[in-house]
Amino acid sequence: MGGPSAEREVSLSTGRECAAALREAGYEVIEVDAGRDLAARLTDAAPDVVFNALHGRWGEDGCVQGLLEWMRIPYTHSGVLASALAMDKQKSKDAYRAAGLPVVESVLAPRDEVRTRHVIAPPYVVKPNNEGSSVGVYLVHEAANAPPALSDDMPEQVMVEAFVPGRELTASVMGDRALTVTDILTEGWYDYDAKYKEGGSRHVVPADLPDEIFQACLDYAVRAHEVLGCRGLSRTDFRWDEARGLDGLILLETNTQPGMTPTSLSPEQAQAVGISFPELCHWLVEDASCNR
Repeated sequence: MGGPSAEREVSLSTGRECAAALREAGYEVIEVDAGRDLAARLTDAAPDVVFNALHGRWGEDGCVQGLLEWMRIPYTHSGVLASALAMDKQKSKDAYRAAGLPVVESVLAPRDEVRTRHVIAPPYVVKPNNEGSSVGVYLVHEAANAPPALSDDMPEQVMVEAFVPGRELTASVMGDRALTVTDILTEGWYDYDAKYKEGGSRHVVPADLPDEIFQACLDYAVRAHEVLGCRGLSRTDFRWDEARGLDGLILLETNTQPGMTPTSLSPEQAQAVGISFPELCHWLVEDASCNR
């Protein structure tokens, strides 16, 4: 839990919640705030399984997974390749497109170029190519007179993606099973605060959708999970433009380390289909493996 990424605070919250649930499920749990001494601390602790509650770069992009493979310690969630692929938004989008999944136009461009001109026609979204939790996301409206004034904290290369209008939907996959679909309601952009602050968003689960759209979300989520080679729990996010029917359903990205905080979506979806939070955490531990 924890770690050095931009999503450290979310990871600490996830870690605390999961540790409490795992103790309730009967496990002996050691909480480790992951730092440069992680390998030494794991050697000393000699765990049977690592529950990976890290988010963002390093903990979610295949790096920690590679360390755990090298140490031969089984761990939860996806392996090295799936983690690295899912964290790279452009490469994962290429994989979705090759599998026939619906995605929108996007390009990678230098940060300084994006500051000086519209690299694609507005409206569009600018985001880091390898961050989660809506960290560093800029929405450029159709009537924007100028390109976005990106922060110096943004990476030197960013993703510029066509804006997809409509409702914010998400579906979790547990093993080979899609759980359900959530409709995420906010007052504006579904940003970091909307995701993690109390009252930042409202979740309708299961989502009130036409059956065709509901089933398509479940199907696309499972296919995305399989295309990327995910393991354990993943969550795939969508936008749906109601006016366009099924053609308006667009896959945005897949999260291989979904948040497990009090306001997080995947535990809420599991609860909706009869799986308690301790049961979900127990399942993840029993599903843990390495060499993948």
